[in-house]
Amino acid sequence: MNYGQFLYMIPEAMLVAILVIVFIADFATSKQENRKWFNPMVCLLLLAQLIISFTSWGGAEGATLFGGMYHATPAANMMKSVLTFGTLICVMQARNWLTNTDAKLTEGEFYMLTVSTLLGMFMMMSAGDFLMFFLGLEMASVPMGCMVALDKWRNDSAEAAAKFILTATFSSGVMLYGISFLYGATGTLYFEDFAKAINNTPMVIMGMVFFVAGLGFKISLVPFHFWTADTYQGAPTTVTGYLSVISKGAAAFTLVAVLYKVFAAIMPYWTVMMMILVVLSITIANLMAIRQTELKRFMAFSSISQAGYIMLVAIGGNYVMSMTALMYYVLIYIVANMAVFAIIASVENANGGRTDMEAYNGMYQKNPKMAFLMTLALFSLGGIPPFAGMFSKFFVFLAAVDGRFTFWPYCIVFIALVNTVVSLYYYLLIVKAMYINNDSEALPTFKMDCNTKLTLAVCTAGILLFGVVSCIYEMLHAAAAAA
Repeated sequence: MNYGQFLYMIPEAMLVAILVIVFIADFATSKQENRKWFNPMVCLLLLAQLIISFTSWGGAEGATLFGGMYHATPAANMMKSVLTFGTLICVMQARNWLTNTDAKLTEGEFYMLTVSTLLGMFMMMSAGDFLMFFLGLEMASVPMGCMVALDKWRNDSAEAAAKFILTATFSSGVMLYGISFLYGATGTLYFEDFAKAINNTPMVIMGMVFFVAGLGFKISLVPFHFWTADTYQGAPTTVTGYLSVISKGAAAFTLVAVLYKVFAAIMPYWTVMMMILVVLSITIANLMAIRQTELKRFMAFSSISQAGYIMLVAIGGNYVMSMTALMYYVLIYIVANMAVFAIIASVENANGGRTDMEAYNGMYQKNPKMAFLMTLALFSLGGIPPFAGMFSKFFVFLAAVDGRFTFWPYCIVFIALVNTVVSLYYYLLIVKAMYINNDSEALPTFKMDCNTKLTLAVCTAGILLFGVVSCIYEMLHAAAAAA
């Protein structure tokens, strides 16, 4: 065995090391009542992971390891860096929740589960065959169910975890059923061999449909979205933010990569399917979001709509442009969405656990800075210029049409543009509550903890700069082209 192969798995090796360090630290200090150093230690470890992962992608043209089961590509390594960045923000903003509530008893478990899910996502994105892909998917899904149930003192958290686990189990079964069809049709599970042996027989098409349906549950595409709102509402707010961006980004990246590289021979079939899923996801989610008064359910339908925008890249015909637009969109989505959830968590902790929209009435009167930052994040999610969200949507639309003069891609992009206007309406409902609605019992003035301030500063900088600093998009494009 060539142990030098492990040098291409530096991101995964670093996560395993972090997992071991966090486990030992938690075990050795479990009886200490005050562990103020714990969260900064984990954040520093993830920062080191981010730096090493980011610097390790360049110069590598890709490598195939362990007989083709693992593919180390620059695009996958760059996406791992993006997801690590999002995880770092999530862990930073979790400190207030973990130290000032009953959840402090499970602080170590939260960090270990978070790193475990990230490790599973990394393995899934670098998988070279369906077996490794499925193992990575389950490595991410099982700990994530535990994260949803982490706030076990609340009944909603247990209910949310039950719905998540049952849905994840069902979706995994559907996916395995599809993989069995694909194996029966081609006699192989390896992506490269499968791409050579694939044909448009009914068994292959049916297997592909079941495979996409299984991942559709993970991404929360309509009609596989029914678990999303209840799980997001019941899970701890920090975990909800993690679910909405990190897991969704990893699953979307993997699905697009598999469609382009493995199912390229039957592209006309899955292109039509993805067009239908995108239109349903964006339209139905936007219409349902308008009716929501609970902010976490509101953000759940927003995330379903954003998933539809992300998957627009799958209807384009250019792999490099599609993967670049996807990674860029996920990066922008991380900073905007995590900023929103940081404020939701702060308001929830300061206002007796309230997450309904009425809790934000008159926020500008008592907390003008927080209201302003919330507005910036919502404008970015809605795609209003000059914020980064507008640029991310532009590149996704560009990747979807890919310069082709055909009717359907432009029709789908037009529908997405119309839905962008609808999304602006329901995002402005929150802005209206903060600036226009008056409430004699408005949210009292309170101070945010240092971690939340830092995460909001990072996210706000990303919202303002990621769209205009062109080198970011160029780095992502170089990574996608090198793959």
